[in-house]
Amino acid sequence: MAKTQYNADSITVLEGLEAVRKRPGMYIGGVGQKALNHLIYEIMDNAIDEHLAGYCSEIHIVLEKDGSCTVRDNGRGIPVEMHRKGVSAERVVMTTLHAGGKFDNSAYKTSGGLHGVGSSVVNALSKKMRVRISRGGVVYEDSYSRGEPTTALKNGLLPIVGKQAESGTEINFLPDPEIFEKTHFRADWLKSRLHETAYLNPGITIYYENKLPGEAEQEVFREPEGLIAYVRALNEGQTAVHEPIYIKGRFEDIELECAIQFVDAFEEKLLGFCNSIYTAEGGTHLQGFKTRFTQLINTYARELGFLKEKDANFTGADTRNGMTAIVAIKHPDPIFEGQTKTKLASADATKAVSTIAGDELTRYFDRDLETVRAIIACAEKSAKIRRAEEKARTNLLAKPRFSFDSNGKLANCESRDPAKCEIFIVEGDSAGGSAKTARNRMYQAILPIRGKILNVEKASIDKVLANAEIKTMINSFGCGFSEGYGNDFDITKLRYDKIILMTDADVDGSHIDTLLLTFLYRFMPELIYDGHVYIAMPPLYKAVPTRGKDKDGVYIYDDKALEKFKAKHKEGSFTLQRYKGLGEMNPEQLWETTLNPEQRMLKRVEIEDARLASEVTALLMGSNVGPRRDFIHDHADEAEIDA
Repeated sequence: MAKTQYNADSITVLEGLEAVRKRPGMYIGGVGQKALNHLIYEIMDNAIDEHLAGYCSEIHIVLEKDGSCTVRDNGRGIPVEMHRKGVSAERVVMTTLHAGGKFDNSAYKTSGGLHGVGSSVVNALSKKMRVRISRGGVVYEDSYSRGEPTTALKNGLLPIVGKQAESGTEINFLPDPEIFEKTHFRADWLKSRLHETAYLNPGITIYYENKLPGEAEQEVFREPEGLIAYVRALNEGQTAVHEPIYIKGRFEDIELECAIQFVDAFEEKLLGFCNSIYTAEGGTHLQGFKTRFTQLINTYARELGFLKEKDANFTGADTRNGMTAIVAIKHPDPIFEGQTKTKLASADATKAVSTIAGDELTRYFDRDLETVRAIIACAEKSAKIRRAEEKARTNLLAKPRFSFDSNGKLANCESRDPAKCEIFIVEGDSAGGSAKTARNRMYQAILPIRGKILNVEKASIDKVLANAEIKTMINSFGCGFSEGYGNDFDITKLRYDKIILMTDADVDGSHIDTLLLTFLYRFMPELIYDGHVYIAMPPLYKAVPTRGKDKDGVYIYDDKALEKFKAKHKEGSFTLQRYKGLGEMNPEQLWETTLNPEQRMLKRVEIEDARLASEVTALLMGSNVGPRRDFIHDHADEAEIDA
């Protein structure tokens, strides 16, 4: 082979927006559904920044019939005057990374789109984009294709296309199918984000319209009560132990707005926002809030006699047992981890939130001792449950967790290299026996489970840890678990790179998958976030030709594929075998279709929206029947019957 030359000519410089198209994941986190919807949020966040600056009261979001999205606001409009670069300022904003009015705090005191790359990134990743700006009584228009301008400028300025008294910006963009896996926006995710934005900005009205075929709908999001309405909505259907607490304050240049309400339930919902951006992974603002809240509750608990001198303090999780809280800050110059802003890293946010929350909550509690007593009672109840669960946890951990075959059910693989190993969770002994015979013993482990495991969303942790099937999985995976008051989970000790759920392709199999995913999501969420959890896709049918050389037949994995097969083959030219369960396959068929890495199909389990995933899991798998019944009633027409 010829040696590759590495010299000055090897250095490539990506000009303009070319870098965004080359590496979109660096800017929007990927090319999947979450990243696609993120394009709308980037444009919408610019309108919210106008609102925070005091210039925008309405935002219109329209999913157009052609698959594009239009975002329109009544803010000041993007500046169109000549920029020092020699072209309209709008052209600079839309085609240059890190160009915008959010760097020197003169145009915006706070903003969500702090990096100045939002609009230009959306432009780069759109097949086409049109920008209409109403400013100074006239309307200007510009257009682009994959980040390249398609409108001719006159002396560097945008053409005027009309007159309009009201100012604002309208951006229409069509995602580029060359970049994204799918270009169909998820309307439910979008509406959730719009409603959330309305809660966080009580002075804004958001008009949503979906014009896509079969999805037509309109909705208006406006929440004048703001965060108080938000916590009430999150606690709908549950028993609140006090009225919502609302505090607001400022420390140096950082503002805090917070709403808190406790319910009679064993759970914690703590959501953090910075400049209206949901920080899914938390960050320094939540760290400051949690630390100060724990200190406050322990102080009041001792002053009011709930804790005696010899008693240990409540843990942080104790003090937040039953809490629903929203912590929203406005920061003039926030630091996030990554462009998609999922975690706040600003160190000054910790001190600011701690100071404001401490002062304002002390003032509130001193005036309302009944509320603080109710919160302490929740912590007291939590501590009692925690001590009982710690005993159960100790009993589990005292057993030989790290013995590969201690449970007696696991047929382990020979390799001890986690990067090469995978474990199949198999429904029933029949399929388990066939899988054990079919597998590659070097790298594939088989763990049969009996029937449907415990629904962990409804059970206390001591019952969860007493469940034989769950204990078997915890022992087999080797990485512990994280839930409630302790955190024994260590992903570096995971024994298998892939955890594959392999159940029958029927209603019972789907239910078992749901129960297993609920367990993994609540007790080992890192496995899902890090991409270790998969669902096997065994075939539903095998079509064997009645004539010809191909007697091995063709495996068909779903009903749509069967329809396509029937359309191409005459009736009577093949016989069709329907697999009702994995146990009906012999080991050779199971290896060929479901176990063989060279041929099988797997679905990787991903979480696109952590907050929405948690809410839906609690809704569908929890013990609160009313909201689940309403959900089923509202979405019954969307269900598909598996024949």
